[in-house]
Amino acid sequence: MTFTKLTRRSAEAADWTPAVDIAETGDRFVLTADLLGVSPEDIEISLEDSVLTLAGRRTDVEAEGRRRHYAERRNGRFLRRFTLPATIDGDRIEARSAYGTLEITVPKRAEVQPRRIEVAAA
Repeated sequence: MTFTKLTRRSAEAADWTPAVDIAETGDRFVLTADLLGVSPEDIEISLEDSVLTLAGRRTDVEAEGRRRHYAERRNGRFLRRFTLPATIDGDRIEARSAYGTLEITVPKRAEVQPRRIEVAAA
């Protein structure tokens, strides 16, 4: 199983890169992205040819009359692409956003999940 990192092509189209963790359980992969300040309406997730794309935009909401002196949080477009293994069930991918964290659940196809085979007595 391989997950690709941000590609050169992706970096050219992005103003910033969200941090992403990837975990695996027996029946799914879970991608967790830090997207503090990004509204769910500003997030785009797509799957094409085994490539999961996470894109969107964080806009700078400056209070009127306030002048910024220092900024570490990046604004603008973000883009991440991950090549998923052939064992995933793309039709059942789900995404949830809460408290600045996006969680994408990528289930594995049932036929590729490990299972225990009972041995019958003769």
